[in-house]
Amino acid sequence: MAAVTIRVATAEDAGLILRFIRELAIYEKAESSVQTDEAGVRASLFGPDAKAHALICEADGVAIGYAVYFYNYSTWLGRNGIYLEDLYVSPERRGSGAGKALLQHIARIALAENCGRFEWSVLDWNEPAIQFYVAAGAKPQSEWTVYRMEGEALRTFAQG
Repeated sequence: MAAVTIRVATAEDAGLILRFIRELAIYEKAESSVQTDEAGVRASLFGPDAKAHALICEADGVAIGYAVYFYNYSTWLGRNGIYLEDLYVSPERRGSGAGKALLQHIARIALAENCGRFEWSVLDWNEPAIQFYVAAGAKPQSEWTVYRMEGEALRTFAQG
């Protein structure tokens, strides 16, 4: 099995990242929820106002996965944290250590940046991912429920 390498994504990776986003959305049964395009990925991850960061995972020079993360903040810790938005490895490469390599890479970033937390969400039906995260030492935060406001609800609320 080829060793995996992790590199920082560049604007030239926007199309590749979009392909991985779509593959992840299909896996999560939410393909119709993807509303961005290559230009949107390029602008949001690599534009002058980008707030998120992307990594590409490769084996033998071939991209097999990606991760997107951003910094958040804990008032209780008084420190930044890292939130993992996406972690994806192509189905045929799962079990190769690529997912673990991506997760560990971001964990090392969190430590280097003195972050107090490294967090992410997982769908409650995604048992393979849950087992993977638990095996890595992560613990579910069952006392918290995620709330979301988007689209028309967000616009309506913002307008008062």
